This record gives sequence, structure tokens and C-alpha cells, in this order.
Amino acid sequence: MDASRTRRTFRTAAALGSCCLALVSGCSAFGGDTAEDGSTAQAAQAAAVPVAAADLQNQYQKVIKDVLPSVVQIQASRDLGSGVVYDGNGHIVTNAHVVQGEKKFKVTTANNEEPLTATLVYSYPEQDLAVIRLDKVPGGLKAATFGDTEKVEVGQITLAMGSPLGLSSSVTEGIVSATGRTVSENQEGGGTGATIPNMVQTSAAINPGNSGGALVNLDGQVIGIPTLAASDPDLGGSAAPGIGFAIPGSMVKTVADQIIKQGKVVDSGRAALGISGRTVVDVNYQPAGVAVVTVKPGDAADKAGIRPGDIIIRVGDDDITTITSLAESLAVDRPGQKKTVTYSRNDVERTVEVTLGEQ
Repeated sequence: MDASRTRRTFRTAAALGSCCLALVSGCSAFGGDTAEDGSTAQAAQAAAVPVAAADLQNQYQKVIKDVLPSVVQIQASRDLGSGVVYDGNGHIVTNAHVVQGEKKFKVTTANNEEPLTATLVYSYPEQDLAVIRLDKVPGGLKAATFGDTEKVEVGQITLAMGSPLGLSSSVTEGIVSATGRTVSENQEGGGTGATIPNMVQTSAAINPGNSGGALVNLDGQVIGIPTLAASDPDLGGSAAPGIGFAIPGSMVKTVADQIIKQGKVVDSGRAALGISGRTVVDVNYQPAGVAVVTVKPGDAADKAGIRPGDIIIRVGDDDITTITSLAESLAVDRPGQKKTVTYSRNDVERTVEVTLGEQ
């Protein structure tokens, strides 16, 4: 499934309340030995429903009140997106495709009506993450709390916070639809073309401008940075409703901490073959593999004997047909891991074991 830049839609807490009411009414029909007892049980259960709905609503509002002040709007010269306050020193994490190649930005925080200025610290397009820093740290700036991605489970309620379509401090809700997704961005419309592993899939609506904002659980923890929405080819490439993706919070912390401490990413944790390549097609013009264009001397492919002109057709158990499928196969691996690579040279297939390098 292709992925496009961020989009979203709305659902309401009232809908959840109505669902609870229907379930409770259905159960109460079987309660009690007499009509009077049944009526009493129905009345008692019906009275409990608004309390449950109010509890959920109060929890939503508490999370929003706690976290929304940590979500900012970022204005570049050609684009607008969102960001999350990372610490009390004015560092803000966002998507690389929000900052693109620019160095200076205007940032609107929850506590300041007038935009503040910020400067790029470092952009890491390979993971579509970037850190900028406010030139002057305002009073009351509140850093967000990031959660442990390993504890994110399918079915958890999520809130997406950001500035979709320029509407600052907007919130939508949904659930975690899946975890561990590997997704490749398009390069169209300013995308980085990155292949990102372990993304959190959510039904919380995502729209342009949500990029770089916060995907939050009901504990008030940021579990991801909304980055992509799926596109449906049957709908002319428009967004597929309710299918959005967020870079997991643990990965955000790993990258942001390195940028803040080192000024750049020094340990990507991402595996690589050490080649550049291009997709090749067969006689029916169907993608059929990745032709090796260059091999980095001394890197993984070079040590395994892979040379320019070879066509990679399989990595481990994954069939490789395009440069994207190669990137997606390697995205879930770690540097130092051993993988078998099958390639074709002069129409003869060969298989070698490769100790993967680092991206």
C-alpha cells in the first residue's frame, strides 16, 4: 500500500457512549425474576451509562489539557506542520519533510499568540525526523512525555494532536490498528522517500499539517509522531480513511537524543548492504529485481563479493523486485546481522551470506 502525506477525519466520544448504552440495554433484558425486578435492574444500569461516558470524556479532556500545550505549529516558507516540545531547552521534534531543506522557522506554541523563531538543529530524512530549537525559550514551555513503544497494543485508544490544514491545536481520536508496520514514503509533494520500520498504524484521522504532531495514549504519553496516511489507488490516490501511520515514540527518542547530544545521528541502528541500486524490469515490463549501480568499498556487499551489474532478487526469504522492496526487507534488520542474498550475474543465480553494515 502506498503512503501519502498526512490526513485525518473525526469521531466523537458521544458515539462511544451510544455504543455502551446499546450493550447495557441488551444485557438488562435478561435480568431479574419478576417484571418489577427487571425494571429496577434496567433503571439502575441505564443510570450507570452516563457515568461511564462521563468518565471516558473526562479522561479525554484531561489528556488533551495535559499534552496539547506540548504540541506546536511549525511554519516554514513553503510548508506548515506540527511539532512536539521535547525538553525544557526549547528543542522540538518534528518530521524531516516538514522542515525540508530550510534552516529557520516560525513556531506558535500553546501559550504564545505571536510566533517564535526557531533554528534547525539537524534533519534526518532517512527516518523522516528532525529537531529544531527555539531561539528564545518562553516561560511555561512544557515538554511532552514519550511512552515505550514496546507497550503499545492494538486496540488502545489514541488521540492525534496537531495543526491539520492549519487548524492549530486540533484533536482527533481512534485506536491503535496495528503495530510493527514497515512503510515507504513517496517522494512526491516533499516526501523524503524514507522506508520506516515498526510504525504504529492508527485509525485516528490524519490530514496535511498533522505531520510532526503527537499520537497520544490515554496515559498522556506520546507513542508516535503522525507522519503518513495511506492512499488508495482506486480513489485516484486520495487518502484511505482511517489508515494513518506514526513513527514510534521509542524511535523518536533514540534519534532526537543523538541529535541533541551529538548534533547529528551517529548510530542509526538501521541495516544496509552498502550499495546504490535501481529497479529493473523483465521482458513484460514488470519489476524483477534491483540492479547494483555502485558498491561501497569495504562495506557489506563488497565483502560478500557483490559487484556493480549484479541483480539482487532475494534477501533472506523476501523476494526483491524493486528498490523499495529491498529497503523494506532491510528495514527490520540490524547492523551485524547475517542474511543470505541471492543475485543474478550474467543470468546465473548465486547466493552469498552477507554481514549487514549500518545505514
